[in-house]
Amino acid sequence: MSTIILRTVTRLAVPIVFITSFALFLQGHNLPGGGFIAGVLTATGLALVYIAYGLDFLEETVFQRSIGGSVEHIQHGLVSDYRRLFAVGLAVAAGSGLAFVALGMPFMSYGYTYASFPLYDHMELASAVVFDFGVYCVVVGSLLTILSVVGEE
Repeated sequence: MSTIILRTVTRLAVPIVFITSFALFLQGHNLPGGGFIAGVLTATGLALVYIAYGLDFLEETVFQRSIGGSVEHIQHGLVSDYRRLFAVGLAVAAGSGLAFVALGMPFMSYGYTYASFPLYDHMELASAVVFDFGVYCVVVGSLLTILSVVGEE
């Protein structure tokens, strides 16, 4: 049972958690951080929303999906979305390493280039970000699946 204090703290803390997670994700190929810690932080923020408001709130209010009256928790659309996110992340992470093999380079090679954007004059685009994104999806998908299944027990 959640309280008004928990819901208020959740509304204030979750955006900060998501911004921090995004910053850690972006700095991961140059500094400590990356897909794993960003995924753990994102899953923690979503877990806080789940604890404060419940899975039905996420389904109906946030994602605008109707859930049936007698649908079991494990069959929620979100839980199957978490499983799909895990599978997509695993495919992206493995594919990022295999792409270099297809180009005749060693598995998990690393490449980068520089680009210019309107807000950033000089920004590095690294191939490691693709691998980090795959790891991010695997971590978020697996942690939220585990949380949802264990939460039903």
